[in-house]
Amino acid sequence: MMLPLYVTYPSWIHPEIFPGVPVLSLLRWYGLMYIFAFGTAFFVLKKLLREGALDSTNADGTLRKATEDDIFSFIATGIVFLLIGARVFSTLVYDTSGIYFKKPWLIFWPFQNGRFTGLAGMSYHGGFIGGLLGMIFWCWRHNVPFFKWADAMVTAIPLGYTFGRIGNFMNGELYGRITTAPWGMVFPHAEKFSSSLPWVKEFMAKIGMEAQTNLVNLPRHPSQLYEALFEGVILFSIIWLLHKKKPFDGFSGALYTGGYGFFRFFIEYFREPDADIGYRIAADSNAPIYMNTSLLNISTGQILCFLMILGGIGVAIAGYVIKKRRV
Repeated sequence: MMLPLYVTYPSWIHPEIFPGVPVLSLLRWYGLMYIFAFGTAFFVLKKLLREGALDSTNADGTLRKATEDDIFSFIATGIVFLLIGARVFSTLVYDTSGIYFKKPWLIFWPFQNGRFTGLAGMSYHGGFIGGLLGMIFWCWRHNVPFFKWADAMVTAIPLGYTFGRIGNFMNGELYGRITTAPWGMVFPHAEKFSSSLPWVKEFMAKIGMEAQTNLVNLPRHPSQLYEALFEGVILFSIIWLLHKKKPFDGFSGALYTGGYGFFRFFIEYFREPDADIGYRIAADSNAPIYMNTSLLNISTGQILCFLMILGGIGVAIAGYVIKKRRV
Protein backbone atom coordinates (compact mmCIF):
# COMPACT_ATOMS: atom_id res chain seq x y z
CA MET A 1 0.00 0.00 0.00
CA MET A 2 1.38 3.41 -1.02
CA LEU A 3 1.97 5.85 1.82
CA PRO A 4 0.30 9.26 1.31
CA LEU A 5 2.73 11.77 -0.17
CA TYR A 6 1.13 14.86 1.34
CA VAL A 7 0.44 16.51 4.69
CA THR A 8 -2.98 17.15 6.22
CA TYR A 9 -3.49 20.61 7.71
CA PRO A 10 -3.39 20.14 11.52
CA SER A 11 -6.92 19.88 12.90
CA TRP A 12 -5.90 21.61 16.13
CA ILE A 13 -5.09 24.88 14.36
CA HIS A 14 -7.93 27.40 14.40
CA PRO A 15 -8.04 31.12 13.55
CA GLU A 16 -9.24 31.77 17.11
CA ILE A 17 -6.71 31.49 19.93
CA PHE A 18 -9.42 30.05 22.20
CA PRO A 19 -11.88 28.28 19.87
CA GLY A 20 -15.23 27.45 21.40
CA VAL A 21 -14.99 30.14 24.08
CA PRO A 22 -17.54 32.85 23.08
CA VAL A 23 -16.12 35.54 25.36
CA LEU A 24 -12.67 35.14 23.81
CA SER A 25 -13.76 34.50 20.22
CA LEU A 26 -12.41 37.87 19.04
CA LEU A 27 -8.85 36.90 20.00
CA ARG A 28 -7.29 35.56 16.82
CA TRP A 29 -3.82 34.37 15.92
CA TYR A 30 -3.59 36.78 12.99
CA GLY A 31 -4.08 39.80 15.24
CA LEU A 32 -1.58 38.42 17.74
CA MET A 33 0.95 37.98 14.95
CA TYR A 34 0.61 41.69 14.14
CA ILE A 35 1.59 42.45 17.75
CA PHE A 36 4.59 40.12 17.46
CA ALA A 37 5.54 41.76 14.16
CA PHE A 38 5.47 45.31 15.50
CA GLY A 39 7.21 44.22 18.71
CA THR A 40 10.00 42.59 16.70
CA ALA A 41 10.39 45.73 14.59
CA PHE A 42 10.73 47.80 17.77
CA PHE A 43 13.47 45.61 19.23
CA VAL A 44 15.45 45.64 15.99
CA LEU A 45 15.17 49.43 15.79
CA LYS A 46 16.22 49.68 19.42
CA LYS A 47 19.39 47.73 18.64
CA LEU A 48 20.09 50.04 15.70
CA LEU A 49 19.52 52.97 18.03
CA ARG A 50 22.23 51.68 20.38
CA GLU A 51 24.57 51.32 17.38
CA GLY A 52 24.03 55.00 16.55
CA ALA A 53 22.51 54.17 13.17
CA LEU A 54 19.69 56.67 13.72
CA ASP A 55 21.77 59.66 14.83
CA SER A 56 21.97 62.56 12.40
CA THR A 57 23.42 66.04 12.03
CA ASN A 58 21.29 69.14 12.52
CA ALA A 59 21.41 72.08 10.12
CA ASP A 60 23.76 73.93 12.51
CA GLY A 61 26.20 71.01 12.51
CA THR A 62 25.30 69.68 15.96
CA LEU A 63 24.57 66.02 16.57
CA ARG A 64 20.96 64.94 16.91
CA LYS A 65 20.84 61.72 18.90
CA ALA A 66 17.76 59.58 18.35
CA THR A 67 15.79 58.37 21.37
CA GLU A 68 13.40 55.53 22.22
CA ASP A 69 10.57 58.07 22.06
CA ASP A 70 11.57 58.73 18.45
CA ILE A 71 11.33 55.00 17.73
CA PHE A 72 7.88 54.71 19.32
CA SER A 73 6.65 57.74 17.40
CA PHE A 74 8.22 56.56 14.13
CA ILE A 75 6.72 53.06 14.38
CA ALA A 76 3.31 54.35 15.48
CA THR A 77 3.12 56.74 12.52
CA GLY A 78 4.26 54.00 10.15
CA ILE A 79 1.67 51.55 11.53
CA VAL A 80 -1.22 53.98 11.09
CA PHE A 81 -0.27 54.81 7.50
CA LEU A 82 0.51 51.15 6.76
CA LEU A 83 -2.87 49.90 7.94
CA ILE A 84 -4.71 52.63 6.03
CA GLY A 85 -2.77 51.89 2.85
CA ALA A 86 -3.14 48.12 3.21
CA ARG A 87 -6.90 48.35 3.72
CA VAL A 88 -7.58 50.95 1.01
CA PHE A 89 -5.45 49.10 -1.55
CA SER A 90 -7.10 45.78 -0.72
CA THR A 91 -10.64 47.09 -1.07
CA LEU A 92 -10.13 49.28 -4.12
CA VAL A 93 -7.63 47.16 -6.11
CA TYR A 94 -8.30 43.55 -5.18
CA ASP A 95 -12.06 43.66 -4.57
CA THR A 96 -13.97 43.26 -7.84
CA SER A 97 -17.51 43.78 -6.53
CA GLY A 98 -17.25 47.57 -6.75
CA ILE A 99 -19.07 48.00 -3.44
CA TYR A 100 -16.27 50.02 -1.85
CA PHE A 101 -16.36 52.56 -4.66
CA LYS A 102 -20.11 52.94 -4.15
CA LYS A 103 -19.94 52.89 -0.35
CA PRO A 104 -16.42 53.99 0.64
CA TRP A 105 -17.36 54.23 4.32
CA LEU A 106 -17.42 50.42 4.40
CA ILE A 107 -13.65 50.32 3.85
CA PHE A 108 -13.08 50.79 7.57
CA TRP A 109 -16.40 49.36 8.83
CA PRO A 110 -15.56 46.22 10.89
CA PHE A 111 -19.04 44.64 10.79
CA GLN A 112 -20.77 42.49 8.18
CA ASN A 113 -24.43 41.52 8.50
CA GLY A 114 -24.43 42.74 12.08
CA ARG A 115 -21.44 40.56 13.04
CA PHE A 116 -17.99 41.81 14.01
CA THR A 117 -15.49 40.62 11.40
CA GLY A 118 -12.67 43.12 11.81
CA LEU A 119 -11.01 44.61 8.75
CA ALA A 120 -10.89 41.42 6.71
CA GLY A 121 -8.61 41.97 3.76
CA MET A 122 -5.22 43.67 3.74
CA SER A 123 -2.81 44.22 0.85
CA TYR A 124 0.95 44.06 1.38
CA HIS A 125 1.66 46.42 -1.52
CA GLY A 126 -0.88 48.91 -0.19
CA GLY A 127 0.77 48.66 3.21
CA PHE A 128 4.15 49.24 1.58
CA ILE A 129 2.93 52.45 -0.06
CA GLY A 130 1.14 53.61 3.08
CA GLY A 131 4.11 52.84 5.32
CA LEU A 132 6.43 54.65 2.91
CA LEU A 133 4.25 57.76 3.01
CA GLY A 134 4.10 57.51 6.80
CA MET A 135 7.89 57.41 7.08
CA ILE A 136 8.26 60.35 4.71
CA PHE A 137 5.74 62.35 6.75
CA TRP A 138 7.41 61.52 10.09
CA CYS A 139 10.90 62.33 8.86
CA TRP A 140 9.71 65.63 7.40
CA ARG A 141 7.87 66.46 10.62
CA HIS A 142 10.93 65.76 12.78
CA ASN A 143 13.48 67.12 10.30
CA VAL A 144 15.61 63.97 10.12
CA PRO A 145 17.16 62.31 7.04
CA PHE A 146 14.54 60.06 5.45
CA PHE A 147 16.86 57.49 3.87
CA LYS A 148 18.75 56.90 7.14
CA TRP A 149 15.52 56.17 9.02
CA ALA A 150 14.03 54.22 6.11
CA ASP A 151 17.13 51.99 6.06
CA ALA A 152 16.61 51.27 9.75
CA MET A 153 12.93 50.46 9.27
CA VAL A 154 13.43 48.07 6.35
CA THR A 155 16.07 46.27 8.42
CA ALA A 156 13.38 45.65 11.03
CA ILE A 157 10.45 44.85 8.73
CA PRO A 158 11.30 41.40 7.26
CA LEU A 159 11.61 39.58 10.59
CA GLY A 160 8.30 41.06 11.70
CA TYR A 161 6.77 40.17 8.34
CA THR A 162 7.53 36.52 9.08
CA PHE A 163 4.90 36.58 11.83
CA GLY A 164 2.31 38.02 9.45
CA ARG A 165 2.66 35.10 7.06
CA ILE A 166 2.56 32.63 9.94
CA GLY A 167 -0.73 34.32 10.87
CA ASN A 168 -2.01 33.65 7.33
CA PHE A 169 -1.03 29.99 7.77
CA MET A 170 -2.88 29.81 11.10
CA ASN A 171 -5.94 31.22 9.33
CA GLY A 172 -5.63 28.57 6.62
CA GLU A 173 -5.66 31.29 3.95
CA LEU A 174 -3.48 32.49 1.07
CA TYR A 175 -2.50 28.90 0.32
CA GLY A 176 -0.76 27.92 -2.88
CA ARG A 177 -1.57 25.94 -5.99
CA ILE A 178 -2.09 22.19 -5.99
CA THR A 179 1.09 20.12 -5.92
CA THR A 180 2.37 16.56 -5.84
CA ALA A 181 5.34 17.61 -3.67
CA PRO A 182 5.48 15.47 -0.50
CA TRP A 183 5.18 18.60 1.67
CA GLY A 184 1.99 19.66 -0.13
CA MET A 185 -0.73 20.37 2.42
CA VAL A 186 -4.47 19.81 2.36
CA PHE A 187 -6.02 23.09 3.55
CA PRO A 188 -9.59 22.61 4.83
CA HIS A 189 -11.13 25.62 3.07
CA ALA A 190 -9.47 25.20 -0.32
CA GLU A 191 -11.47 24.59 -3.49
CA LYS A 192 -12.52 20.97 -3.97
CA PHE A 193 -12.56 19.03 -7.23
CA SER A 194 -14.69 16.22 -8.58
CA SER A 195 -12.99 12.87 -8.00
CA SER A 196 -14.44 11.60 -11.28
CA LEU A 197 -12.31 13.94 -13.42
CA PRO A 198 -9.48 12.07 -15.21
CA TRP A 199 -6.81 14.61 -14.24
CA VAL A 200 -7.93 14.47 -10.60
CA LYS A 201 -7.70 10.66 -10.60
CA GLU A 202 -4.22 10.84 -12.08
CA PHE A 203 -3.19 13.48 -9.54
CA MET A 204 -4.52 11.42 -6.63
CA ALA A 205 -2.74 8.30 -7.87
CA LYS A 206 0.61 10.11 -7.80
CA ILE A 207 0.26 11.07 -4.13
CA GLY A 208 -1.53 7.94 -2.86
CA MET A 209 -4.77 9.75 -2.06
CA GLU A 210 -8.10 7.92 -1.94
CA ALA A 211 -11.41 9.67 -2.53
CA GLN A 212 -13.81 9.47 0.41
CA THR A 213 -16.52 11.55 -1.28
CA ASN A 214 -17.35 12.82 -4.76
CA LEU A 215 -15.38 15.99 -4.02
CA VAL A 216 -11.74 15.89 -2.97
CA ASN A 217 -9.48 18.49 -1.43
CA LEU A 218 -6.07 18.24 -3.10
CA PRO A 219 -2.78 19.19 -1.38
CA ARG A 220 -1.36 22.63 -2.08
CA HIS A 221 1.90 24.50 -1.65
CA PRO A 222 2.09 26.06 1.85
CA SER A 223 3.07 29.30 0.15
CA GLN A 224 2.54 31.29 3.35
CA LEU A 225 5.50 29.44 4.84
CA TYR A 226 7.57 29.95 1.68
CA GLU A 227 7.00 33.69 2.05
CA ALA A 228 7.75 33.64 5.78
CA LEU A 229 11.09 31.98 4.99
CA PHE A 230 12.28 33.89 1.92
CA GLU A 231 10.61 37.30 2.30
CA GLY A 232 11.04 37.18 6.06
CA VAL A 233 13.95 35.24 7.56
CA ILE A 234 16.28 35.11 4.54
CA LEU A 235 15.69 38.71 3.44
CA PHE A 236 16.22 39.91 7.02
CA SER A 237 19.47 37.93 7.24
CA ILE A 238 20.79 39.48 4.03
CA ILE A 239 19.93 43.04 5.06
CA TRP A 240 21.22 42.56 8.60
CA LEU A 241 24.55 41.19 7.43
CA LEU A 242 25.02 44.21 5.13
CA HIS A 243 23.49 47.01 7.21
CA LYS A 244 26.83 48.10 8.69
CA LYS A 245 28.54 47.96 5.30
CA LYS A 246 26.01 49.90 3.27
CA PRO A 247 27.77 52.24 0.82
CA PHE A 248 25.18 55.03 1.15
CA ASP A 249 21.96 55.91 2.95
CA GLY A 250 19.08 54.33 1.08
CA PHE A 251 21.01 51.18 0.19
CA SER A 252 19.13 48.98 2.68
CA GLY A 253 15.84 50.43 1.44
CA ALA A 254 16.77 49.61 -2.13
CA LEU A 255 17.90 46.12 -1.11
CA TYR A 256 14.64 45.46 0.75
CA THR A 257 12.41 46.80 -2.02
CA GLY A 258 14.16 44.91 -4.79
CA GLY A 259 14.77 41.80 -2.67
CA TYR A 260 11.18 41.49 -1.53
CA GLY A 261 9.93 42.05 -5.06
CA PHE A 262 12.33 39.39 -6.38
CA PHE A 263 11.40 36.71 -3.84
CA ARG A 264 7.68 37.42 -3.97
CA PHE A 265 7.62 37.46 -7.79
CA PHE A 266 8.80 33.85 -7.98
CA ILE A 267 6.79 32.64 -4.98
CA GLU A 268 3.69 33.94 -6.75
CA TYR A 269 4.12 31.04 -9.20
CA PHE A 270 3.33 28.72 -6.28
CA ARG A 271 0.60 30.88 -4.74
CA GLU A 272 -2.94 30.81 -6.09
CA PRO A 273 -4.21 34.20 -7.35
CA ASP A 274 -7.53 35.58 -6.16
CA ALA A 275 -10.31 33.67 -7.92
CA ASP A 276 -12.26 36.80 -8.88
CA ILE A 277 -9.20 38.46 -10.44
CA GLY A 278 -7.17 35.61 -11.88
CA TYR A 279 -4.27 36.59 -14.12
CA ARG A 280 -3.65 40.15 -15.25
CA ILE A 281 -1.50 38.87 -18.12
CA ALA A 282 -2.03 35.36 -19.46
CA ALA A 283 -0.50 33.30 -22.26
CA ASP A 284 -3.70 31.25 -22.05
CA SER A 285 -6.82 33.13 -20.98
CA ASN A 286 -8.46 29.81 -20.01
CA ALA A 287 -5.56 28.68 -17.80
CA PRO A 288 -6.75 27.49 -14.37
CA ILE A 289 -5.51 29.43 -11.36
CA TYR A 290 -5.15 26.33 -9.16
CA MET A 291 -2.12 25.05 -11.09
CA ASN A 292 0.84 26.66 -12.85
CA THR A 293 0.61 25.93 -16.57
CA SER A 294 2.86 28.71 -17.87
CA LEU A 295 5.45 31.15 -16.56
CA LEU A 296 3.79 33.75 -18.79
CA ASN A 297 0.62 33.74 -16.70
CA ILE A 298 1.21 36.81 -14.54
CA SER A 299 -0.80 37.77 -11.44
CA THR A 300 -1.52 41.21 -9.99
CA GLY A 301 1.02 40.56 -7.23
CA GLN A 302 3.73 39.77 -9.76
CA ILE A 303 3.15 43.02 -11.64
CA LEU A 304 3.42 44.99 -8.41
CA CYS A 305 6.53 43.03 -7.40
CA PHE A 306 8.15 43.74 -10.76
CA LEU A 307 7.57 47.44 -10.12
CA MET A 308 9.20 47.00 -6.70
CA ILE A 309 12.26 45.40 -8.33
CA LEU A 310 12.53 48.34 -10.72
CA GLY A 311 12.07 50.76 -7.83
CA GLY A 312 14.79 49.08 -5.79
CA ILE A 313 17.21 49.17 -8.71
CA GLY A 314 16.34 52.82 -9.39
CA VAL A 315 17.00 53.86 -5.78
CA ALA A 316 20.30 51.95 -5.74
CA ILE A 317 21.50 53.60 -8.97
CA ALA A 318 20.42 57.06 -7.82
CA GLY A 319 22.13 56.60 -4.45
CA TYR A 320 25.35 55.43 -6.08
CA VAL A 321 25.41 58.34 -8.55
CA ILE A 322 24.73 60.91 -5.82
CA LYS A 323 27.52 59.48 -3.68
CA LYS A 324 30.01 59.56 -6.58
CA ARG A 325 29.18 63.20 -7.27
CA ARG A 326 29.81 64.11 -3.64
CA VAL A 327 33.24 62.47 -3.60
